[in-house]
Amino acid sequence: MLWISLVLFVAGSALAQVPFLGVCPNMEIMMNFEVEKYVGKWYEAERYFALFEFGGKCVTANYNLSENGSVQIMNKQISALTGVASSIEGIARLIGRSDDPKLTVTFPSLPLPVDAPYWILDTDYKSYAVVWSCTNFGVFSIRNAWILTREPRPPVAVLEKAYQVIDRNNISRAYFIRTDQKNCPATY
Repeated sequence: MLWISLVLFVAGSALAQVPFLGVCPNMEIMMNFEVEKYVGKWYEAERYFALFEFGGKCVTANYNLSENGSVQIMNKQISALTGVASSIEGIARLIGRSDDPKLTVTFPSLPLPVDAPYWILDTDYKSYAVVWSCTNFGVFSIRNAWILTREPRPPVAVLEKAYQVIDRNNISRAYFIRTDQKNCPATY
């Protein structure tokens, strides 16, 4: 059983996030989430380390509501190392009620398309969103967090709102990496 947990842990780590000893902590999520207000373009301001974003700059996420109620995702970034742009399409689905901010995200083009948690801890819809993801692998958990903003270089006051959400949920700020949003193409 330990061998299986270790394989799952390594596989999860290969896709991303920060490994922690212990299970996923409870998070305080927002109430009355409105997916219609959340859709649109977001810029990644900060994030936990994720292998799939290694060396990425100008990172954006564009969310569009589908007729079937799912959310179409288009994530884009430019490699700071090579200057090559890349993108990946995904699908997000609400897990529970339509006003619950817990979603599951899948990127079908990945070799191992798995459902990943995508919880909006808080957003004001117009300036910031704090997103959390955590998956248990036995005695380990793999965690990721993002601060998304509607502007590529948000004012400090906007980031302070996001930090309040992070602090309220006891998410360590030590693992956050600022995303480079300078010198990005205007159409990106």
